[in-house]
Amino acid sequence: MEAADFTRAMARVPGPVTVVTTVDAAGTRSGFTASSFSSVSLDPPLVLVCLDRAASTHAAFAAADRFLVNVLAEGQEAIALRFAASGIDRFAAGDLKPCEAGLPGLPDACARVACTLHALVEAGDHSILVGRVEQAHTRDRPPLVHCDRTFSRPVPVARPDEELLSALHLTEW
Repeated sequence: MEAADFTRAMARVPGPVTVVTTVDAAGTRSGFTASSFSSVSLDPPLVLVCLDRAASTHAAFAAADRFLVNVLAEGQEAIALRFAASGIDRFAAGDLKPCEAGLPGLPDACARVACTLHALVEAGDHSILVGRVEQAHTRDRPPLVHCDRTFSRPVPVARPDEELLSALHLTEW
């Protein structure tokens, strides 16, 4: 498998754009941008997010007992880019405020998911942070999506007609 082929294929898979944050015992804030965020389980409520083991924030998250996933909304592209950049103060803009569990959050994110660390799984060059969801908050804003190396937002597809639903033996869409 060629790395470039794998990278090209994965770029075609739309993903949510998230900024994941934590605070260590000394009060130091850390955060990174991730598009590998997914639900894992309903009972117990678990989610996962992936973090490059070479990332400057890896040690902070590997040692963290809790973290907050901010699911970005349309219009928050600059925040995603800032938290993906290296060598800068990602919190300098002052747009993250204490939210669930006192963790740095975006009040205007389309969703926030506060977690305690359930498991840290090493997987190749990344770590999978599995979080047990303790709190969730949503807003009525369209989510930001990353696909084909660009930001976009989901656009609903037209509702199928009644004949097609009937042929598929579906009573609801």
